[in-house]
Amino acid sequence: MTIYVFDGTMDGLLTAVFDAFSLKEEPQELLAEGDALPLFCNHIYQVTTDDEKARRVWTGLEKKLTREAMKLISASWLSELKELNTPLFRYVCKVFRQGDISRNYADADVLAVTNIARRVLHEQLRMKQFIRFQKAKDGTYLAVVSPDHNVLPIIIDHFQDRFNDQPWLIYDAKRHYGFYYDGKTVIRITFEDESAVPFSLENGKLNEEVLSSDDQLLQDLWRTYFKAICIKERMNPRKQLNDMPRRYWKYMTEKQ
Repeated sequence: MTIYVFDGTMDGLLTAVFDAFSLKEEPQELLAEGDALPLFCNHIYQVTTDDEKARRVWTGLEKKLTREAMKLISASWLSELKELNTPLFRYVCKVFRQGDISRNYADADVLAVTNIARRVLHEQLRMKQFIRFQKAKDGTYLAVVSPDHNVLPIIIDHFQDRFNDQPWLIYDAKRHYGFYYDGKTVIRITFEDESAVPFSLENGKLNEEVLSSDDQLLQDLWRTYFKAICIKERMNPRKQLNDMPRRYWKYMTEKQ
């Protein structure tokens, strides 16, 4: 059994594909550094990430696959799931050997990558629906999220288009980074000391001293409206949880 070990980055995975073809090998698994190795393997190859090799593999994929298939590959990577590494590696290798196999769902690797990508894209949609902004006194709108998958990079364009006349910050508390829009451009930001930020990472609430008084009123009105439109006789908790999973509630105004 041949095992490849890489640094856990997308460029590292693409480099592993390049090296596998250069060495004329077909490794059974691609593991990230720190993953437990199988008990029986006769060859372990350490992949050294190379930007040029990764670029060449990605360019080759773009020539062989449709834009939709490339989108699914990119989305699957945002899942951050360790179980994606080997299927995605084998999927990419098969593309170079067999051509466009993106719709061959009888292939276990294609099916695994596609299903993971769909989960990411589904959460992307939910983030667009469930993000709640709060207005600070300086006019900046803040939203804190903690999605299962790293979907921030693929939802930012939506908010830039929809809220292009106001500054906002969407911050991922789970991954400790966010995107800030100043009314013109979007930049990726991190905080050196998260304990000093003027909002809670636990529930996303702005501190009272920086929260706009108008926004506090709007939050109260929204909660009142949410309760008023609820018809107790038609409540269906199971369907509500299916449409709005509990893990999103802590950052939603109407659930606080």
